[in-house]
Amino acid sequence: MTDSGVERIVAADTRTDDGNLDSALRPTSLDDFVGQQRVCDQLGLVLTAARGSERVPDHVLLSGPPGLGKTTLAMIVATEMNAPLRVTSGPAITHAGDLASVLTSLMPGEVLFIDEIHRLARPAEEMLYMAMEDFRVDVMVGKGAGATAIPLDLPTFTLVGATTRSGLLPGPLRDRFGFTAHMDFYDAADLETILVRSALLLQVHLDRAGAAEIAGRSRGTPRIANRLLRRVRDFAQVHGNGKVDVATAKAALELYEVDELGFDRLDTAVLHALVNRFGGAPAGLSTLAVAVGEEPETVETVVEPFLVRTGMIMRTPRGRVPTAAAWKHLGLTPPRHSPGGSFLTLDLETASDS
Repeated sequence: MTDSGVERIVAADTRTDDGNLDSALRPTSLDDFVGQQRVCDQLGLVLTAARGSERVPDHVLLSGPPGLGKTTLAMIVATEMNAPLRVTSGPAITHAGDLASVLTSLMPGEVLFIDEIHRLARPAEEMLYMAMEDFRVDVMVGKGAGATAIPLDLPTFTLVGATTRSGLLPGPLRDRFGFTAHMDFYDAADLETILVRSALLLQVHLDRAGAAEIAGRSRGTPRIANRLLRRVRDFAQVHGNGKVDVATAKAALELYEVDELGFDRLDTAVLHALVNRFGGAPAGLSTLAVAVGEEPETVETVVEPFLVRTGMIMRTPRGRVPTAAAWKHLGLTPPRHSPGGSFLTLDLETASDS
């Protein structure tokens, strides 16, 4: 990132208003980045080697669930290389021409960050192959038999791609990244450290017990932890003395319907639907989404991964079924039969939809 860009980020760290919260709470170096230690060590080696040989780093692919720091690491790559940063996203690039205009305007050594890179349009994706490998693009001029391809050389650059669904990336694109890393959910200790740092920047009086309470309900995600910290801060200002202890954190998170496992209103609604409305019978995605009043994509991408990871539900060929842990979490006695073992499916969806 340019010096001015670094100054903007550092200056943002000194501000405490919510309008600048995202930039204010982002670490600006690998040394300040908490968690993902293996990824940071590997990425640090790539960047150090590139600086030592005075070349641009290899292209970097970061995958993992939302909120784990992929964008922050892209910014850190630019900062560590003292290079400018260009930010865009896959859905914003709908035509090959959109990508060509971005690539041809890059400066030497610039870092191009494409978020949700798996959502690139196919023509743009194919143009990116040559750009990443040969630092060149072919721009088509004219149509039909008279069309001509004009090759344009590109300055050397580093592409940092971020994706929440790496399985949707085609093999040729994935193979062109020199370094790939998968980011995992954070443990409670790392989240506590992040919360303490965020509290200092937000000028919130947060004790360790309060930090531990918030961290335990943050679903292993720093973005959620920082969001919950703001809500607990508001509760402490309105209903308390401004200090966040364990009692204040519990009361605030109870008000916002975030339970001790981090389940919010929608998570709990899905569990209630599976257990109480369907009696533990397998339910297809569309049926479950209608039951909780949400879109199927929201249930599949936002709710389901966390419930599966915590062992509350299972995905079977016949549909989603609650586990014994889900029944117990709702204060109910689980049935004797195994999940999905003796029920009829509640809708006629395909196995892939289930």
